[in-house]
Amino acid sequence: MSHTEGRTPIPATVRERLCRFTIEDLRVRSEEASRELYNLGITFLVFSESGSEDRILPFDVVPRLIPSTEWTVLEAGVKQRVAAINCFLKDIYNDQKILKDGVVPADLVLGHKAYRKAMVGLSLPFDTYAHVAGVDIIRDQQGEFRVLEDNARVPSGVSYVVENRQMMQRILPELIDRLPVRPVDSYGLRLRSALSELAPGGVSEPSVVLLSPGSYNSAYFEHVFLAREMGVPLVEGNDLFVENDHVYMRTIEGPARVDAIYRRLDDDFLDPTVFRSDSLLGVPGLVAAYAKGNIAIANAIGTGVADDKAVYAYMPRIIKYFLDEEPIIQNVETNICREKDGLAYTLDNLESLVVKPVGEAGGYGITIGPQATRAQLDACRDSIKANPANYISQPVIGLSVCPTLTPDGMEPRHVDFRPFAVTGRDTWVLPGGLTRVALQKGRLIVNSSQGGGSKDTWVLG
Repeated sequence: MSHTEGRTPIPATVRERLCRFTIEDLRVRSEEASRELYNLGITFLVFSESGSEDRILPFDVVPRLIPSTEWTVLEAGVKQRVAAINCFLKDIYNDQKILKDGVVPADLVLGHKAYRKAMVGLSLPFDTYAHVAGVDIIRDQQGEFRVLEDNARVPSGVSYVVENRQMMQRILPELIDRLPVRPVDSYGLRLRSALSELAPGGVSEPSVVLLSPGSYNSAYFEHVFLAREMGVPLVEGNDLFVENDHVYMRTIEGPARVDAIYRRLDDDFLDPTVFRSDSLLGVPGLVAAYAKGNIAIANAIGTGVADDKAVYAYMPRIIKYFLDEEPIIQNVETNICREKDGLAYTLDNLESLVVKPVGEAGGYGITIGPQATRAQLDACRDSIKANPANYISQPVIGLSVCPTLTPDGMEPRHVDFRPFAVTGRDTWVLPGGLTRVALQKGRLIVNSSQGGGSKDTWVLG
C-alpha cells in the first residue's frame, strides 16, 4: 500500500508497515545499520580521562513523524529565533542599544569570554552573523514545543540528519516507500549557496572551503561529510595562508584565492595573531582579511555570545526588542543564578531543578535534582555558591517520548529535536532535523556523548 493509493493517515500507515516486522526482524535491521555506520566511519570521538573512544551514534529504526501543521510552527519559530539572534549580534558589536536600554545586562555580554572586540564596528553581508544555527527544542508535558538551547557558534549534528535518511532508505526501504516525506538531501548545496552569497562583491564564482581542526576533532566525520555534500575542499589551517589581506589555498597548481570559509573550529584557534598565540590550527592574518571584507567566515567570529545559556534566558525579551513579536516557541522557564532572586530560588529548590553550567555543552556538568544523590546535590550547591554566574536552573521537563526499539522490545524513550537553519540572504530551515533519543529507560539526557542515539525525522506532507 502507498499513501497515494489509500486513504489511511500516514502515521497509521507507518504503524501498519512496522507491524509487518517481528521485533527480531527489526533487531536484525538495527544491527545491520550499526555495522554499516561503523564500516563507513560514521563515528565521533568521545574523550575521557582514560583516553578517547571512537563511537557510532546508535540509529533507531523507528522514525519520528512530524505532521506538516506542526512543522509550519517549528519552521516559523526557528526563523524568528535566528532573525532575533542576528539582530542581537549586530547590535552588540555596533550600537549596543539593547545593552544601553538595559534589556540585557551589559556585563553579561561585554564580559563574556566569547565577546570579540575584533568584531566591533564590522559590517557583515546581510547583517548575518549566525549563518548556521541549531535550535534545541523539546515538547513538554502539555504537548507544547519549547526552546531548550540555542546553538549559534558551531552547531553540529546535521550530517546525521542526512545520513539517517540514507540509512533508512537502505535498511528499511519498505517503510518509507512512496510516503510524502520531505527530503533532506539538499542541505549541502543550500549551505554552499548561502556561503557563496556572502562572498566579497565582484566575485562571479566564489571559492568556498570547509576549515577543520583535523582528524582528532570529535566531529571530524561531519567535516568530511559536509565538504563532500557541499562539493568544496576540506582544508586545515596550514592549507591556507594570507597575503596582502587576501586568503589563499595551497594547491599543486599554485595559490588559489578563497572567498568564503565554513569554519568548524572555535574563535580561539582561528588566527594566532589575534586570539590564542599558541594555536597551530588557524590561519595567521585571517582576522585582518576578514575585517577588510576580503573573506567571508561562517559562522561569524564572536557568535558564541548568543550561544550562552545565560543569554538564552533573555531571548524572549530579545525577540520582543528587535522584532516586536512574541516568541512563536517559548523558552523553558529559566532561573539565572547571577541574579539574586534566581540564585536564591535555585539554592532553595535544588532537589527539584535541573542545574546547568552556562559554558558547557554535550550534557556535561548538568545536575538533575530529582535523580541526584545527596552528595551530588551538595557538590552542585557548593559549585553554584562559588561561582553563581556560571549557572542557570530550570524545572525538570518530562520530555516527550517516541516509540523506540530497545532490548526489551518496542518502548517509549525520551527525545529532543534540533532543526538546522541556514542563513545567507534569507533563512532556510532544513525540513527535518536531528532527533536525539535517550536509549536508557527514564533517562532525560539525550546527548550522543552521554549514550544517546538518533532517529530519522520525517516531516510529512
